[in-house]
Amino acid sequence: MKKKLENAKGLWLELLPKVLWAYRTMPKACTRETPYSLVYGTDAIILVEVGEPGLRYSHESGLTNDERMRQDLDVVKEQRDMAYIRMVAQKQQAERYYNKKAKIRQLKVGDYVLKAKTQASKDTREGKLGTN
Repeated sequence: MKKKLENAKGLWLELLPKVLWAYRTMPKACTRETPYSLVYGTDAIILVEVGEPGLRYSHESGLTNDERMRQDLDVVKEQRDMAYIRMVAQKQQAERYYNKKAKIRQLKVGDYVLKAKTQASKDTREGKLGTN
C-alpha cells in the first residue's frame, strides 16, 4: 500500500480509496480471510458487479440473499475463531523458526555488554552531537 502511494506522488488522494478497498478485500496470509469478511461475515461485492450484474450478483439478490446473510452471521463467529487459530499458529511457526536460528548466550557477572542510550537517559545539554 505504501509503495503504491509513494509512486503516485501528488495523486495519492485519488488513489487512497482504491488502495484501502484492495487492502480490505484481499485475503491476508496469516488468517486466509479478508478483513471485510471477518467483520461483516460475507465477501465484499465489487462496485462494478453492482453496475453490471455478474453471475454472483444476480444470484445473490432478493429474499435468498437475506436468508443467506442470516446464515452467514451464525457462521461468522466460528470463522473468526478459525482465523484467530491460524494467525496464532503462523506466529508460533515464525517464533520457532527464529528461535532455531538464534544463538543463546548465558551472561555472567563481570561480562561486558553494549548498552544503548535511550532518549530518557541522554544528557539534554549535549544535544544532537552527544554520544550514543
